[in-house]
Amino acid sequence: MYKLLIADDEAEIRHGLGNYFPWDELGFVVDGYAQNGLEALEYIGCHSVDVLLCDVMMPVMTGIEVAEYLHKQKTSPRIVFLSAHRDFDAACRAMEFGVRSYILKPTRYQELKGIFTTLKQTLDLELQPVLAPQSASVEAAGAIRLEKGADDPIIMRIVRYIEENCSEASLEGSALAVRMNPTYVSKYFKQKTGINFSEYLNDVRMSRAADMLEQGDCRTYEVSEAVGYQNPKNFTRSFKRRFGKTPREFRQGLGL
Repeated sequence: MYKLLIADDEAEIRHGLGNYFPWDELGFVVDGYAQNGLEALEYIGCHSVDVLLCDVMMPVMTGIEVAEYLHKQKTSPRIVFLSAHRDFDAACRAMEFGVRSYILKPTRYQELKGIFTTLKQTLDLELQPVLAPQSASVEAAGAIRLEKGADDPIIMRIVRYIEENCSEASLEGSALAVRMNPTYVSKYFKQKTGINFSEYLNDVRMSRAADMLEQGDCRTYEVSEAVGYQNPKNFTRSFKRRFGKTPREFRQGLGL
């Protein structure tokens, strides 16, 4: 079951949405309620929430402000907006912050069902086993794969965070993404996958670097920066340790 937080300043709407819609049939469970945007953020900060069903116009913090804050933190759950008015500007701003669903009040059963059915399918796909980006040459070099832990939702969230934030990913960032203590995340990742977090992060970066070098369009220092190395010399050392060749030798071996 995916955890849902309902945020609306009208108690009647919160109660109606939480108690009179068959969430369990669609694979969701109502984990909590909030009556304004600030309460929603406080709840998300203390609980693991997969989806936020959120009114746009709320006191203290609006739904737009909540979406913007979560987007900047890169830890946002999926957000579905509720609004009593058609507001094109609000819809456009919502899209900037990753909100893709916008439901008008009063909510219609079929519309709500359709949106959350699709959302459930999307969430299921995201939890399917994910492998670090691989190219033929990288695979030949024996890049690390997540043979263990690939069916663990927390591990998959960490993997998705790394792949989406390759250049700036960190243990602390992954801990925020899954709302856990960094030390615990490090131990959990090792226990579930058999791979150290730093080892996996570096493998993803080196795999992506190899892909970029194969394309032949980027200079080494550009590749270095793109995968999170500010010092090209450190990048070259890591790359050679990973593939047994410097980036230049790797590229020459491809005839580029």
